[in-house]
Amino acid sequence: MSSNTSYQPDRDLRFFLTVPHACSYLEGREATTLFLDPQESPAQGVYDSLALLGFRRSGRHLYRPHCEGCSACISVRIPVAEFSPNRTQRRLLRRNADLTLQLRPAIYDPEHYALYARYIRTRHADGDMYPPSHEQYRTFLTLDQPYARLLEFRLAGRLLAVTAFDRLGHGLSAIYTFFDPDQERRSLGTFAILSLIDLAHRRDLPHVYLGYWIRECRKMAYKQSFQPLERLEGRRWQRLIPS
Repeated sequence: MSSNTSYQPDRDLRFFLTVPHACSYLEGREATTLFLDPQESPAQGVYDSLALLGFRRSGRHLYRPHCEGCSACISVRIPVAEFSPNRTQRRLLRRNADLTLQLRPAIYDPEHYALYARYIRTRHADGDMYPPSHEQYRTFLTLDQPYARLLEFRLAGRLLAVTAFDRLGHGLSAIYTFFDPDQERRSLGTFAILSLIDLAHRRDLPHVYLGYWIRECRKMAYKQSFQPLERLEGRRWQRLIPS
């Protein structure tokens, strides 16, 4: 698939804008979000089309930033066929070769939630996802759709990490990863993306979508370590030149 191909939904869809709210990524900025009508089921065809236009999924909602006077949020994706892990990533692959990976539907699992709650309390106690709750987890990461999946990472049966992702017609879309905070040496967030790249390659899917990248946001700098990377400009995907 050409990186400059854009798709349009085959029917009229309704969208809504949120009121301006504090930006989650850039201090002192306001953000506005464009949402697909919540009454619309995020069915596969609609989702495939909107993902190519920079939309993401959170629970049942498809959204993208729509901030007046700001274009800091850039949609990025990895062209799977062109990706080759760098030295650090190859080392991580070897370090995590003892893990077992298992695909699961995106349904609630108490073991998953326990790990998620521990991760949020340990790593994101200063963020807008704290404190964790069962309802928050269900709303964010569970969905009764065949494309919504979870990937488990286990060591001798013990759950170390879970990645939520979606299978689109043109790639895999990474939603969220949470992991055992005591396993920092394994760099499980990075390993999860490498695992999605491998899964996309084995399923002959051309892209892995990483969501939004903001040049000024230090927490998003890791996305540039996956090269090559493509960015969405308008309705065209183009190569992102590393900074």
